[in-house]
Amino acid sequence: MREAPVAPESKRGRIHRKDLVSSLVTGMVIGGLAWVPIGWFAHRVYHQQRTAQIILCRQQHFGTTEAELNQTCGSLY
Repeated sequence: MREAPVAPESKRGRIHRKDLVSSLVTGMVIGGLAWVPIGWFAHRVYHQQRTAQIILCRQQHFGTTEAELNQTCGSLY
């Protein structure tokens, strides 16, 4: 029986640890930059919804004291 010939390893096709690390760091930087606008937008939407809920609650409880409004509806800040 003859063994199958083995192709010689080429230097160009090998993956080195430093290549993997630099690829990982590059991916993390690009991913981080991509998530910044998404996080900013999500925070903005949440803040607007929360503010609208507080204003609506305060309108529904018109005429009560500020302390009761803060306890019932929460504060804008």
